[in-house]
Amino acid sequence: MKSITATTLINIFSGTTNFATLLGAFLSDTYFGRYKTLGFASVASFLGMLVLSLTAAISKLHPPDCGNQDSGACPGPTPWQLAFLFTGLGLMVIGAGGIRPCNLAFGADQFNPNTESGKQGITSFFNWYYFTFTFAMMISLTVIVYVQSDVSWAWGLGIPAFMMFLSCAMFFLGSRLYAKVKPEGSPLASTVQVFVAAIKKRHLKLPEEPWLTLHNHIPKNCINSKLPHTGQFRCLDKAAIMTPEDQIKSDGSAINPWRLSSMQKVEEVKVLIRVIPIWASAIVYYVALVQQQTYVVFQALQSDRRVGNTHFKIPAASYAIFSMLGLTIWIPIYDRIIVPRLQRLTKKEGGITILQRMAIGMILAIFTMIISGIIEDKRRSLALSRPVGLEQRRGAISSLSGLWLIPQLSLIGFSEAFTIIAEVEFYYKQFPENMRSIGGSLAFVGFAISNYLNGFLISMVHRFTKGASTGDWLPEDLNKGRLDYFYYLVAALGLLNFGFFLLCAKWYKYKGSGDGAPEVAMEKLNPEKSPV
Repeated sequence: MKSITATTLINIFSGTTNFATLLGAFLSDTYFGRYKTLGFASVASFLGMLVLSLTAAISKLHPPDCGNQDSGACPGPTPWQLAFLFTGLGLMVIGAGGIRPCNLAFGADQFNPNTESGKQGITSFFNWYYFTFTFAMMISLTVIVYVQSDVSWAWGLGIPAFMMFLSCAMFFLGSRLYAKVKPEGSPLASTVQVFVAAIKKRHLKLPEEPWLTLHNHIPKNCINSKLPHTGQFRCLDKAAIMTPEDQIKSDGSAINPWRLSSMQKVEEVKVLIRVIPIWASAIVYYVALVQQQTYVVFQALQSDRRVGNTHFKIPAASYAIFSMLGLTIWIPIYDRIIVPRLQRLTKKEGGITILQRMAIGMILAIFTMIISGIIEDKRRSLALSRPVGLEQRRGAISSLSGLWLIPQLSLIGFSEAFTIIAEVEFYYKQFPENMRSIGGSLAFVGFAISNYLNGFLISMVHRFTKGASTGDWLPEDLNKGRLDYFYYLVAALGLLNFGFFLLCAKWYKYKGSGDGAPEVAMEKLNPEKSPV
């Protein structure tokens, strides 16, 4: 394919994959449960990767090799070849839509949150899951990419497909060991019912002691932890006010849930509303991460990438490894050395709260962008005064070593270790138990929106700086632009976002903490009691 066509296809695939997690999470929490969703999605991923491998291995499934011909003269793929390719990508979208939101939640379901070891196990699980995920990414970006580029695409795609087959086999072999939480029907329907009931009763006066007078039926088989009343969003409390028109079944539930909700359901909706501002602040945080995955590659292309006095050059795209390396080194140190000491000092689970961990990561991201701007200014100055070569289609190569990019990449890795791991853990612990898959999908939806936000930000910078005295900040040749100014702009946005996050964190009430309660009351669910 032409570069523009291939890029567009990959962007559509990536965006669709991230947004598919919402549908996968909904189906998991409403109908199938996390175990069945993961099983189906794993098989779909394997089949998708197998189809992609076949497109490279079988000559009739891809266009003939162009050799040294001009790309314009290359014969394109036939409709059948494209259909086979799209089938593989479609199966991978289905697989990712089920695996991404359910994988972490299903793993955490295996721990008993009613015991101290279970509580510590959940927190540690999130850290080590992200450690393993990042380590696997490092192997993919080095070993697998080497096989694809220097050996063959058939082997380069076949090896991950085989690994996915082993993954499916191992997953199903453990079926009898898993704790499986059954779905309770559509959690989104009960959320909508609360809003509808509150609107219908908006003219009613709120009781002075709502925790005593509001309707509060909790089904015996409910997997959600019991929540105390909170004073935030009191207008929603009206959904649980009983009137003469409201009728109750023999089991205590409302005959018409669209007119009368329980205080438990109202509090669950309040939990969801409280999470939204935290989620929104994380989207802006992701913009800093995106820069270290995109523009740092362009910086590397126009830096001296030689290692010492050798002729070996670090590939520009491989610099992302350093952020992953920083993350994989930091997680074991933090989980095994720092957390136990913090717990002894603060007497809190995990040493510090989840929101405090997110705040530390956001501060590190701001410093990352400032350091990135300083290094880019130095790189650009040396490229203009002491170039060591010429990068085709870009410009002069700076004499500044590309190794100077490692500090900013390592720092953003540390930032991820704090904010992203804490964010995923935050969604798992704060969402109602019957909506944890949906909570798991929020991070991926945030990633997708942040990519769109970053694209909008770049287009606006292009538009407003073209006619400025400094010229376009982000041209093809970074030496003619001011990428450092752009980094400082992202740092300023990060600082504003951090202020917003602090306000949200101060206002936020953890799930299970009633009015005036300072900390989190851990989940009441014991998943070990419900194996299927």
